[in-house]
Amino acid sequence: MIFIRFLPRPVLVCAFVALLIGPTAASTSAAPPTSSTDTNKLRNVRYCEVIPSVVNGPTTTSYVYNTLTFNRCPARQWSKLTEAEVNQEFGSQSAQLNGPRHWVLDEIQASGNTTGETFTFGTIEMGLRATLVTPTGTPTVGNQFYVPNQVQRDTIFVYKAGKPIFILTDPDGNEYVMQSYAQIVDTTLRYKDLPNLASMLSLPSGWQYSTRRLTQDLQMNSNGLAIVVNDDLANSYQLNP
Repeated sequence: MIFIRFLPRPVLVCAFVALLIGPTAASTSAAPPTSSTDTNKLRNVRYCEVIPSVVNGPTTTSYVYNTLTFNRCPARQWSKLTEAEVNQEFGSQSAQLNGPRHWVLDEIQASGNTTGETFTFGTIEMGLRATLVTPTGTPTVGNQFYVPNQVQRDTIFVYKAGKPIFILTDPDGNEYVMQSYAQIVDTTLRYKDLPNLASMLSLPSGWQYSTRRLTQDLQMNSNGLAIVVNDDLANSYQLNP
């Protein structure tokens, strides 16, 4: 399961950079509901992704579509959607149904549908956010837990002052900030559970989970490349460049 967006380019490798901000206590008050088109009131807003993959000889192209700015991933329609239906409609050999998810950030800048391309899976309209090219047979982003993946995209994730952030720290001290929590592995997971998530995770040796309240706005600019990690509940985190 993954959270990756924008600018269709191949997966690349790059060095890790630690997130450096001061620690403090966390609050868990969620944002009120917003319209499906808002990109500046996103905290705890529901969305879903569909990721069909097409094999072309030695490479596999994965197309990342999601519901941001289109709808809130309506539960009834989402529950009826299957991988087989996606493959039949899209012409793909495999597909991931990545959701439902909820944002754990407040605003996304440069968040529009950069290609203008949309696709309706079942009855749910989505926009194309990224195209990933990987060697055929290798794992794609989100198929492994606690393994960093590099994705080309241009986005700025904004976390507002006074709000909590939820952090995975790897054995080298690199920090990854949660961008979305998932109701895929644990369908009962809620925003209010995130401060105590460490007790629910099977953290590998040397990894830590923590919460922190921001004293000023945090802007995580991918600068064309995002490094993404997923925990074993499929929650998604991004390294701050």
